[in-house]
Amino acid sequence: MSETTTPPRRPSVRRLPLKAALRLNHPSDTWFKPALSVVVASLVPNLLLFAVDRLDLVMYTMAGSLCALYGHALPYARRAGTVARVVAGMTAGLAVSLLAGSLTDSTAILIAVGALLAATQKALCDASRIGPPGHVIFTFVTSAALFAPQHLGQIPGHLALTLAAGAFSWCVTVGPALLRREGPERRATARALDAAAACVADPGPRTRGAAAAAVHGAWQTLLASGRATPARRALERLVVHAEAALAESSPAGHRAAADPARLREWAALARARGVVPTPPAAPGTTAELYGIDAERAGRGARTRRGELLRRLGPGSHVLPIAVRTLIGCALAGYACEALGVGRPYWAIVTAASLYQANVTLSWNRALQRTLGNLLGVLVFAAVLPLSRVSPLLLIGCVLCFNFAAEALITRNYWLGSVAVTPMALLVIEFGGTHPAGELIGDRVIDTVVGAAVGFLGAVLVTNRRATGRVERALESTELARAHAVRVLADDTAGPATLDASRRALTASLVELREAGDTAAGEWWQRALPEEDLVAAERAGHRTLAATAQRQGLISLAPENGAV
Repeated sequence: MSETTTPPRRPSVRRLPLKAALRLNHPSDTWFKPALSVVVASLVPNLLLFAVDRLDLVMYTMAGSLCALYGHALPYARRAGTVARVVAGMTAGLAVSLLAGSLTDSTAILIAVGALLAATQKALCDASRIGPPGHVIFTFVTSAALFAPQHLGQIPGHLALTLAAGAFSWCVTVGPALLRREGPERRATARALDAAAACVADPGPRTRGAAAAAVHGAWQTLLASGRATPARRALERLVVHAEAALAESSPAGHRAAADPARLREWAALARARGVVPTPPAAPGTTAELYGIDAERAGRGARTRRGELLRRLGPGSHVLPIAVRTLIGCALAGYACEALGVGRPYWAIVTAASLYQANVTLSWNRALQRTLGNLLGVLVFAAVLPLSRVSPLLLIGCVLCFNFAAEALITRNYWLGSVAVTPMALLVIEFGGTHPAGELIGDRVIDTVVGAAVGFLGAVLVTNRRATGRVERALESTELARAHAVRVLADDTAGPATLDASRRALTASLVELREAGDTAAGEWWQRALPEEDLVAAERAGHRTLAATAQRQGLISLAPENGAV
C-alpha cells in the first residue's frame, strides 16, 4: 500500500448516532419463517407439559424449542446439520450451567461462569457465521439456568427434555423441505437479482458492493444445496444473469445491456411458489455452470471446519469481541449483584446482546436494548393479570410474544425487544408466581446496568485488529486479483479454473467491504486507508468484468478494457 494514498488521521472516537439507531427498517422477507417455527416448536412441548401438570419444566423444553430460530437462510441440506449442531451446542451449554448451579450457591462464581459461557458462545457463533439470532439465545438460556434451583440427580432428566424438544425443533425447521425443496435457494437467488437490479439502476460503490455480496451469497447457497436438480439449474442460470448485470455495471462494462425491470421480474417469480423462471441462457452460461459443478464437487464438511478454525486462529478479528463479551458480562453481573439483585442473569444477557462488530454498532444495540426492555416491562405489567387467569392463557401469552418478537425484530431490534422482555418474564411464571414489583424492578436495574456497563466494556476493550483486518483484506484482494489476471492471460485455462479465480476474487471483495465497514465504526484505530479501499474495490470489479467478458457473459467498453 502506498503511503501517498493514505488519508489524514481521522478522530479515534467516532460520533455515536441516535435517530438512525431507532429508525424502523423494512421487515425481512423471511420474518414469518422463524416466527412460525418457534411457535410450533414451543406449542407441542408446552401442551404436553400442561397435560401432565409439569409446566415448571418449561424452561428445559424451551431451550430446545428456541433452536427452531436458526438456519432459515440455509438450504435444507446444510440446515439439517446446522440445526443439529445448534441443538447439541444448546444442550452442552445448558449442561454446564445446570452443573455449575447444582455445585455452588456463590453468585460471584455463577456470574463468572455465565460470562465465560457468553464469550465462548459469541466467539463460536461469529466464527461459524451462523447468522441471527446468533449467540444471544444461547446466552439467554444458559444464564437463566445458572440461577435455577437444581440438584445433580435432576440434570439428566432436564437435559433429556431439552434434547427431545430440540429434536422436534429440527423436524420443524427441516420439515418444509418436503413441500418446497428449493425454497432457500429461490430466496437467495431473488435477493441477488434484486441487488443486481439496484446496482444497474444506480451504479456506485455501495450498490456494487451489496450486489457482489448478494450474488456471492446466492452462489454459496446453491453450492451448499446438494445435487443440481432442474429447478436449481434454472436458479443458477438466473444468478449468472445477476452476475453479468453486476459486471456490466462495473467501471469497465457496458451499462445499458441489463434491464433492471427484467431482473426484478425474475426475482419476483423466483420468490413465488410457481415454476422457477428459465431465462434465455446468457453467453458463457455453459462454462460458468461447468465451473460451478467443479466447485460443488470439491466442497465438504472438512472445508467448513477449516474455515471455522481459521476464523478462531491467531490474529482472528473474532477474539477481541469475545474478550469484550467476557469482561463486559462479568462486570455487568457483578455491578447488579452489588446493587442487591439476587439473580443478575438478565444483566449478563443484556451485556452479551450489545457486542456487535464494532463500537458504533454496539452503541446502537445498547440504545435499542434499553428502550425495548423498558417498554417491554410496561407491556408485561399490563399482561401479567391476564396470564395468571389460567395456565393455558399463560402459554398463549408466551407464544404470542414469541411470534411478535420474531415478526418485529427485523424492523428494529428495539421493537423486537418490546416483545422479548414480557416473554422472558412470563416464562418465570411457569415455575410459580412472583411479586410483579420485584420482577419489574430487577429487570429495570439489570437492563440499565447491563447496557451501561456492557457498553463501557466495549469502549475500554480496544479492538486494534479491525484496521489490521482491513490491511489483510487488501492484501488478499490484491493477491486474488493478480491470480485472476494471470488466469485471464493463460489461453489454456479451462472454465473451472477461470470460474474458481473469479469466485475467489468476489469472496475477497465481499470480505474487504465487510472489513472496511467494521473498522469504520471502531474506536481507537489507526487511520483507515480509504483511498486504497476504493482503488482495490474498483480494480477488483474491473477484473471481475474482464473475467465475465472472457467467458462471454458481457462485452467490455473499449475505452475501459484494462484489468
